[in-house]
Amino acid sequence: MTMTNPLDTCDALATRTDLLAHHRAALRTTVELVAGVRAADLRLPTPCADWTLHGLLTHSIAQHLGFAAAVRGDADPAVWKVRPLGGDPAGEYAAAAEAVLAAFAEPGVLARRVPLVEFGGEFSGAQALCFHFVDYVVHAWDLARTLGLPVRFDAPVVAAAHEVAAVVPGGAARTAPGSPFGPEVEWSGTDQLDRVVALLGRDPEWRR
Repeated sequence: MTMTNPLDTCDALATRTDLLAHHRAALRTTVELVAGVRAADLRLPTPCADWTLHGLLTHSIAQHLGFAAAVRGDADPAVWKVRPLGGDPAGEYAAAAEAVLAAFAEPGVLARRVPLVEFGGEFSGAQALCFHFVDYVVHAWDLARTLGLPVRFDAPVVAAAHEVAAVVPGGAARTAPGSPFGPEVEWSGTDQLDRVVALLGRDPEWRR
């Protein structure tokens, strides 16, 4: 059986769809979900087994700032460092999300070479966008389940995320320390977003 290269899928997706618009939709949805977070919420468990909501937010902020720097050619690993939240978690999260959106909005970004030090190499801008996009479709779902809120995306956004999720390598890589996604969860439901998160190791039945 021929295996599809996820990098090829990302490049093709950026050519065939408005991946920048899909990415904006995913990020803005996470900002809306985080907007009402209170200090007491930061202790809540999330579908990411190793993280409370505080951990998910600090991880996400570091990733947003790391991708934003990398898109502009910065390969300094320190940019990706996770730092504790301050007194305004929602504001910090929104600022980091806007930073990465601004970086990806720059002219010619899809054709750039992007040094993603946490991913072990250099990728095209389209591939970097694709990685960040699918991650934040899934993290939008994580946030919504953690906070007991609904999350919905337009069908083209979920279809694009599903196309990427379907080619993310499985096997031992999914159980390695630091893997962004766990082993696929068997799922027979009809909701397409639930299918995406199941492919990437989340249990669609998860409730706080």
